[in-house]
Amino acid sequence: MSFFSRGVVCDVAQRTRGSSLHRLSTCGSHRFCRGLNSPFTQPVVGAGVLPHLSFNQQVWECLLLCVHILLPCVKHYSKIQILQSCFLNTFSECFFSVLIKWATSRMEKEAKEKNQQLYKPCSNGIIAKEQASSLQQEIQELRGSPSGLPSVPEFELADIFYFCRTGVESILDDEVTKRFSAQELEGWNLLTRSNYNFRHISVRLTVLWGLGVLIRYGVLLPLRVTLAVVGICLLLVLTTLVGFLPNKEFYLSEKVHLMCYRICVKSLTAIITYHNRENKPKTGGICVSNHTTPIDVIILANDGCYSMVGQVHGGLMGMIQRAMVKSSHHIWFERSEVKDRHLVAKRLSDHVADKTKQPILIFPEGTCINNTSVMMFKKGSFEIACTVYPVAIKYDPRFGDAFWNSSKFGLVSYLLRMMSSWAVVCSVWYLPPMNREEGEDAVQFANRVKAAIAAQGGLVDLIWDGGLKRAKVKDAFKEEQQKLYSEVLVGGQETGD
Repeated sequence: MSFFSRGVVCDVAQRTRGSSLHRLSTCGSHRFCRGLNSPFTQPVVGAGVLPHLSFNQQVWECLLLCVHILLPCVKHYSKIQILQSCFLNTFSECFFSVLIKWATSRMEKEAKEKNQQLYKPCSNGIIAKEQASSLQQEIQELRGSPSGLPSVPEFELADIFYFCRTGVESILDDEVTKRFSAQELEGWNLLTRSNYNFRHISVRLTVLWGLGVLIRYGVLLPLRVTLAVVGICLLLVLTTLVGFLPNKEFYLSEKVHLMCYRICVKSLTAIITYHNRENKPKTGGICVSNHTTPIDVIILANDGCYSMVGQVHGGLMGMIQRAMVKSSHHIWFERSEVKDRHLVAKRLSDHVADKTKQPILIFPEGTCINNTSVMMFKKGSFEIACTVYPVAIKYDPRFGDAFWNSSKFGLVSYLLRMMSSWAVVCSVWYLPPMNREEGEDAVQFANRVKAAIAAQGGLVDLIWDGGLKRAKVKDAFKEEQQKLYSEVLVGGQETGD
């Protein structure tokens, strides 16, 4: 814990003097600042050394967590944001850096005592990956004829080893499918969904995990579910009522949407940091962002209203869509219409041409990625002649995994998992607006926007299509390899002739 972080906590206590939070902040902050000098906050030296942690300090950390969750419900919002920022710094540094280091070192020591190292070093027998070479060179080496291929184009059984090796390398060094599973954590965040084994290494850690379960499921989850139900019900009722007004009262509709979105954000205990708000999307433009979870919509709409674009759904999502479109200019497509690219482009063009309508919000990836990378942007939204406003969203996985694995969890079960996490902590960057340059096609423009989002959010820029999550490999990829192989054989024949 740095000296600056300690001073901030005490400074917050002075700023809140005279408010309803005075007693809590002053007493708690000074105790916590004194507690920062305890052995618990010092680096752990030696594996398996258990730092002294008094019962009062354990209770205080639990109270800190409760205060952090309940802060959004308090009236003094400006002071609350300062407290939330201080909490994130102190809690993450004290808890996640010290306790997790101790837990990991404890596991390593126990493993060594059993002559089973937790992390085994790589053996010298591992085959190093060779530098990539052309298909023709590989075939020549396999056939043992470095001077060239024989004049007669014949298939040899040894040729298949090239395709086997490249296939196995692709499986071992796969950079696509791992983007569709939960992000790996360096430590443990007291959630068994991220690591189930950590809670068994110590009695104290088990007790702390049990207290976390009681707090998350006994206190936080009921409050969050109640807020979510209230927010959704208000959205359904108020948007329907506004829809009956003569001109749908644009100003009133915007206020209703903002209020309901912010209630839903508080139901997730979302702590959002918005950067560069001067670049916020404006009317007549399209806002594009990377996509991690369905709550990306309310994360962005919490700071301003958008016109949503998407496919018509059923169930709860369908009810919300039908209610929203009654009071605002959202664009919902039927399943059959989505395949008609010209129809989609026309409706989007008509929308951005009307300067009285809100900016469109689109997620060009078309699927959820686990917040470690950005995958291929579909070019449809970049073919429209308008300004594009890129937005980068980055979630902090230490407080809860925001990625929605739709093949494993339904929407309701996913939302319950989010509400039973510690919190949703994320940062949103509004990037400068971008336009298509002269001579630049839609694909190049989409790649340029994607690269800017990836660079700002610290994400990996991938060229692969996110649709590979569910779709089978296209025959075109197989045919491309077959074509290359046939060209090598035919080329060898032409060289021999």
